[in-house]
Amino acid sequence: MPPCKRLALSADLTIYQATAHKQQMLAALAETDLLELDLAQVAEIDSAGLQLLLMIKRESDRQGKRLSIVAHSPEVRQTIDFCHLATYFGDPVMITAQEQA
Repeated sequence: MPPCKRLALSADLTIYQATAHKQQMLAALAETDLLELDLAQVAEIDSAGLQLLLMIKRESDRQGKRLSIVAHSPEVRQTIDFCHLATYFGDPVMITAQEQA
């Protein structure tokens, strides 16, 4: 089993893609001990998308594996911040210089 797998999501994390994303995330987690989620290209996230992130975090913990969100789009970061979940996921949230301007 590879020690690390990176999964970059380019489609929105919304109810319309929830089933496909769930299957994709669970399959990626099954292949590794450390799943890195790259969410830099996610332009929209809704409550279904947030539930997917919570599910994959819970599932990785249950299996004794590690989940790391390695890149956050501004929309993902805002949603995680709004829901006060940054410490739950435990990953550093980077704000680019472009976003600060």
